[in-house]
This record gives sequence, structure tokens and C-alpha cells, in this order.
Amino acid sequence: MTTNPLLDFSDLPQFAAIQPSHVAEAVDALIAQAKTALDTATQADFPADWKKLSGTLDVQTEKLSRAWGAVSHLNSVADTPELRAAYNEKLASVSEFYTALGSDERLFAKYKAISPTSLNAEQKKAHSNALRSFKLGGAELQGAAKERFAAIQTRLSELSQKFSENTLDSTEAFAYFAAEEELDGLPNDVKSTARQLAEKDGKPGYKLTLKMPCYLPVMQYAKSSELRKRLYMAHNTRASELFEAGKFDNTPIMREILALRQEESKLLGYKNFAEVSLVPKMANSPDEVVNFLRDLGKRAKPFAQKDVQEMRDFAAKELGINDPQAWDWPFIGEKLKEAKYSFSEQEVKQYFTAPKVLAGLFNIIQTLFEVDIQKDQAPVWNPKVEFYALMRGDKKIAQFYLDTPARDGKRGGAWMDDVRARWLRPDTGLLQIPVAHLICNFADGVDGKPALLTHDDVITLFHEFGHGLHHMLTQVSERDVSGISGVEWDAVELPSQFMENFCWEWDVLKHMTAHVDTGAPLPRELFEKMLAAKNFQSGLQTIRQIEFALFDMLMHMEADSAKAEPLEVSRAVHKEVGVLPRPQEVRTPNSFGHIFSGGYAAGYYSYKWAELLSADAYAAFEEAAAETGKAAAAQVDVGRKYRKEVLEVGGSRSAAESFAAFRGRAPQLDALLRHSGMA
Repeated sequence: MTTNPLLDFSDLPQFAAIQPSHVAEAVDALIAQAKTALDTATQADFPADWKKLSGTLDVQTEKLSRAWGAVSHLNSVADTPELRAAYNEKLASVSEFYTALGSDERLFAKYKAISPTSLNAEQKKAHSNALRSFKLGGAELQGAAKERFAAIQTRLSELSQKFSENTLDSTEAFAYFAAEEELDGLPNDVKSTARQLAEKDGKPGYKLTLKMPCYLPVMQYAKSSELRKRLYMAHNTRASELFEAGKFDNTPIMREILALRQEESKLLGYKNFAEVSLVPKMANSPDEVVNFLRDLGKRAKPFAQKDVQEMRDFAAKELGINDPQAWDWPFIGEKLKEAKYSFSEQEVKQYFTAPKVLAGLFNIIQTLFEVDIQKDQAPVWNPKVEFYALMRGDKKIAQFYLDTPARDGKRGGAWMDDVRARWLRPDTGLLQIPVAHLICNFADGVDGKPALLTHDDVITLFHEFGHGLHHMLTQVSERDVSGISGVEWDAVELPSQFMENFCWEWDVLKHMTAHVDTGAPLPRELFEKMLAAKNFQSGLQTIRQIEFALFDMLMHMEADSAKAEPLEVSRAVHKEVGVLPRPQEVRTPNSFGHIFSGGYAAGYYSYKWAELLSADAYAAFEEAAAETGKAAAAQVDVGRKYRKEVLEVGGSRSAAESFAAFRGRAPQLDALLRHSGMA
């Protein structure tokens, strides 16, 4: 009999051995074991004791979450029809189990009976979070209401998965085979990749897709407005009724998701889903969030309008474009940036080879956070995946997988996910070290050369490593508040956005660049141009984020789900805050995975909220360097304090307390406006 790799918890997941046929057997067995543990822990004579509950129940549910996490991960990075079918077959069962667990009256009663005086500080925070989660999980509901709540959770998980599938499938369904004359202006490495893709399909010409390593360069560099329009319209109508005759249309899915979220809110005693979403977050109310967004929008809009006017003038005078369309703005913006600062993203890209960037990133992490990063061994899902260990002295404190290339079957975007958390295990008494996934979607190397990253790619890499460090550097031993667990959702982006700041430091960049052909480092003159251009169109970028966040929040604040029609809300918000004309055909909500399948529902504002925190946190490094005149030494000292007060404490105390412990005060808006060039 073959051992099921999903049932092996001796160490790391056996990714190379996991097959779709393993999924059902493992999930069924682990749910059965978890149910048995739940029944045991909720017996009348079972003590209301934190450690005993954890040793009996948490040990079993953690096995289920680790196994299902491995399946979910493979579904995101190595999607196949067989794996998708296996995943979907068990999705409802897993959702139903966790919904039942989170609303179990017997277990809720057992947690309420635990005396807080018997708990240490970490356990008290985890206990408080657990009681809150029970309430949000419907544990106080009775009878038909409880059954309906459970049914809603199951259906929402199915709908979110289908939304994600439709977005991925519509992205991958598009291909345009362009003739060489259509590609004037496109970078050579992008053309080379497109040519290889066409050859792989046995087609002439160049295969253009909607994946970011292809789509963005076409929008920025292709001189053909018709080509830009073709890709723009396809990208912005993905997963809608306008794309391939509605084959992947997410519109009915969005409507059902919103209706179910609203029904869930009413069952829990809230006016709308926005209120439910904010219960475990830093922000106190939906109105506070909306006011924050609109206030920031008012400050940013004049800068955004100035950005647009500058592009209009430049387009008419230098490019002969007198009536710019939606697909023209990225091209105009890139040309304006080149003219204004005398460099292009393509020029910069030649210096950011993936191996050199990674070495530079590792050097920062090792210096600031006093760890060593070493190559390690683990089964992986693709030959391009790398695996590393974080060491402090001769002690291994964490591990991570790094998967950066874009490829078929891999969901777009970038993210960090946990494989397992740091935990002083109640079953063995041993300390389990944290393990993370760090995922990006960068263009792969071509013609035997290493992969080239845009500066935006570099920022993305640093961003995800910020999340990873939050997960991996924790010193908390209680699983539910270890690392990112238990951190308020609107503060969870603080460490990631904090790391982005290093991408603008000369002392950092000069050590992580080498020209792909000559090996020469990034010239200081080119860096100064990049720095001058750092806040190029920051008004426009800020307005774009505010538009997404305001759409998300207002849609989920609507008490009548019928009035929360995504496309109409999106258009109304664009009319309120947008500054660039948008075609009527645009269907942005239909592929907005963050809020319909990614956990950011009524929480997308957290990017800007956390950017306020991260800018103010990074200002501590700037202030220390200015005071001492020794940037490197000062940053190590501040880095140690940041690690201790923010990263190491994880979710064991409130984000507001952690920030105040690091900065000595509450966050202020000044640094965000200054960093964005809008002071």
C-alpha cells in the first residue's frame, strides 16, 4: 500500500509526490480525526484548560490545515484539470468542517469557561481572538439561522474558487499572434519570449498574452495604438459577459457573493458586511475608513489632475496624440518619463538580474535582522523553485520556498502564504519553526541569460519578503498569534510596504545590480534619475488605489445587496474620484480577485492604511541616519528595535501597541505624504 504524502507530517510537505488522487483520501481521513478530537474536547468531563484543548483539538486541526494548505497551494501554482477537480471535490467538505468548528456551541462554551488568569500574555490574546471568532463564526446562532449560516460559508468558498478559476481561465484563454511589424517599440526580451511561445504552439509570429510580463510591456512600449487597444480591451473585460461570449463571466458570481455576505451580516446582527469585516481590524467603523479614503483622495486629486494634464500636453506636442484613449495612457506615461528623466524602465531592467537582486535582498535581511540565509533542501513542485533556511548562529529559525517565474497553470500576481507557523507544540513539547511560501510572477530568462526584473518587480519581491519576515522572524510560541496570525488585517501590510523603501536606497541598490551583458553596476547617474522619477505620477497612483478601496468599502456598506451592483458602484466611484476617462466596456470588478476570492473584502483600504504605518515606521530609519550621519550603523540599531517591537511580537498584541512601542507615538500622515511627493 502506497503511503499518502498528504498524511505525512514528519517535516515539510511532499510536494513532488502529491497527486490529485491523494486529495480525497487525505482530506476525509483528517476531517474524521479532527471531528473525533472535537467530540473528545467538548465532552462534559473534559477540562476547560487551554493546553489540554490545544493538545487534543489544535494538533488535529493543524494537520488538516497543513494538508489542505498544500493542496490549495498546488492549485495556485501548478494548476491542472485533475488537481482542480480534486480540489473542488473536497472544497465544500473542508469549508463545512471549519464553519462547524467555528460555530460549535459546545466548544464555544469550553473556551468561555477557561479562566484568563491561567493564561500567559500570548495565550490571553489568542483566547480573546478565539472568543471573537466564535461570535463572528455564528456560534451564538441557533436552529435554522445556524444552519443557514453554515450553508452560506460553504457556498461562499465555492463561489470564491469559481471566481478565481474564471479569472485565471480567461487570462490564459487569450492569445494574439502578432506580426513583427506590429511589435515596434517592444523590448527585445519580451519579443524573444513571445516568439518562443508562438513556436511552442507551432504558430508563426509572436504570441502575446494577458500575463503581466507580456501585457505591461505592450501597454508601455508598443508604438501601435491598435495593438495596445486589443490587449487593453481583452484585459479589462476578462471574466465578463464581453469576453468570449461570457464563457467565463463572473458577474452572477459577484452578485451571489455580495447577497450572501449581506445575509451573513444580518444573521450576525450587523447592518452590512463592511461592519463585520472591520470587527477584527484596526479601523473602528466603515465611516472612518471612507472618511480616511476621501480625505486622502482630496489631497491627492490635484496632483493626479496635474499628472493627467502634463501627459495630455506631452502627448499632443511630442507624440501627435491629440485625443488619448484609455490604452494610450501607459504608453504616454512611459514616454513622458523617458523624456523627463532621460531613462526608461527597459534601460533600468538590464541592471536587475534576478540572481544579483536576490543576493542584494538577502544581504539587507542578513544585516538588518541579524540572520543568515542559506540554501536548503526540500521537495518542490517545479524545478525553478528554490528553498532556503534562515539561520541565527548555528540554529535554524525558519525556512521558505521561493517561486518567482510566471508560467502556465500559475495564478497571476504575487503573494506570501504560510506553510506552517511557529508553535511550541503541545503534543511533542518541541518548538516548530515557521515555513513560508514566497510567490511572484516575473518573466523568465531568455537566450541563456538570467531573468531581468523591472524596478517594480524588485519592489514586489521586497514587498513579499516583508510579509515573509513577519511570519518567519516571530518569537511568539502560541500558534494562533504567531507571526502574521492574529495581526489586524489593515496592519498586515505594514512589514511588506516597509521593505519597499529599501528599493530606493543607493547603498542598497549599488550592491544588487549588474548589467546583464557587461556586469557593470547601476550607474549613480541613472539611480539619481530613478530617484527623481520616484514620485512620477504618484497622484495618479494614489487615486487608483483609493478608487479600488472606496469601491470595495461602499459596495460592502450597502445594506441592500441588490443596490450593490458591482459595475454600477464601480462607475459611480470612478465618477467621484477618477481623473482618467474610462471606456464603458471596462469590467474591473470581474477580475478583482482581492475582494471576491482573496480575503480583502471590505478590506482593500488596508493597503493605504498600512502604507501610512509603513512610511512612518521607515521614517525612524531616516531620522536616525540624519541624526548620526552614519546611515548603516543607525539602521542596524533601528532595525533591531523594529524586529523586536513589530516583527517578533506578531499578533500577540495589537498593531497599535506594537507601532507605539517602536515609534514611541501613534502614526502620523506626514511621512506618507512626503514619501509620495504630496507634502
